[in-house]
Amino acid sequence: MDLRDLKLFLHLTESRHFGRTAKAVHVSPSTLSRQIQRLEEELGQPLFLRDNRDVRLTDAGERLKAFAQQTLLHYQQLRNALGQAGPALSGELRLFCSVTAAYSHLPAILDRFRARHPLVEIKLTTGDAADAVSKVQSDEADLGIAGRPESLPTSIAFTKIGEVPLKLIAPALPCQVREQALQDDPDWSQIPFILPQHGPSRKRIDMWFRRQRIVAPQIYATVSGHEAIVSMVALGCGIALLPEVVVDNSPEAVRSRIIMLDHVPMVAPFELGVGVQRKRLSEPLIEAFWQTLQDAS
Repeated sequence: MDLRDLKLFLHLTESRHFGRTAKAVHVSPSTLSRQIQRLEEELGQPLFLRDNRDVRLTDAGERLKAFAQQTLLHYQQLRNALGQAGPALSGELRLFCSVTAAYSHLPAILDRFRARHPLVEIKLTTGDAADAVSKVQSDEADLGIAGRPESLPTSIAFTKIGEVPLKLIAPALPCQVREQALQDDPDWSQIPFILPQHGPSRKRIDMWFRRQRIVAPQIYATVSGHEAIVSMVALGCGIALLPEVVVDNSPEAVRSRIIMLDHVPMVAPFELGVGVQRKRLSEPLIEAFWQTLQDAS
């Protein structure tokens, strides 16, 4: 078992597709299959369950994934400690954020960081921002961009990079939902809402329901990811309370099909920031990224 095998294995655990991983790491699918088979033979356990549609980790695969992440991290730490990385920082930083944050906030941060540390490779994974803290806690990401949770784990350091106001949006196309939402005094309890599964936005909409004395709101759907919620509102499925930045960065074809509801009572914005495990703040790459954030603020 060598470091290259572990890197290939980790890429496959994320892509869950032999063809995509083979293309990304510049090997043939047959070579990749042989390397995975060699790992399985060394460990005496299957690492993946494979069928025509899916590639899933076995229990042994999950354990090897955790081992591989820690091994590669420790190797990079060793290289930095021994000065073998050269005069400039190098290595890989794994970032997790929403698709919206990748457009709205991340570019400016990465421009500053890359200007200082051009040899560091950035590996970006996107998903539901509400999952960012858990991704960092589980070592699936080194740093995560997310709204600050109301209850931030003590193991997580968090630095603010902006404030995100929330807006209530409704469909622009003629439909019953739009007619209900545009009434002078809407009965919010009778209008279908599309809600995020969890995260700061969900906390604020739940609080807003309580303030409006809405005990049993009409919930059309609960969705993972704000971007999908905007599309569902545009299709006339319901209304939604979302970060304004998500709406602003939605495709024009979607934005043209929604309207802002200005007469809705104000909802407090939430802090957007970057989270990392406190115990890792002294690692050279993370310390450098953290310093870039501090200097910008």
